[in-house]
Amino acid sequence: AAGVVLTGGTSQMRGAVDLAEEIFHMPVRIGCPQNIKAADHVLRNPTFSTGVGLLQYALKQWDMETQKNQQRGRTGRLWKQLVDWFTSNF
Repeated sequence: AAGVVLTGGTSQMRGAVDLAEEIFHMPVRIGCPQNIKAADHVLRNPTFSTGVGLLQYALKQWDMETQKNQQRGRTGRLWKQLVDWFTSNF
């Protein structure tokens, strides 16, 4: 369902959710970091939502770039093998 997600330390202020619901006229919830492998009992706190989210985003981007580079490396090796085969046979 659509709604507003409050994050960060100030999202825990008393009345923040009620005030946001009154302002936006839609459901509001407090967001906590998700899918944390280490120390999740400490980091599953709205205070760390932005920082953890940015780190997760950066890691995802880094993983995607690493996969692209690995694919380029495989493609480059295959292309070199093909060129070497042609030059040695023709």
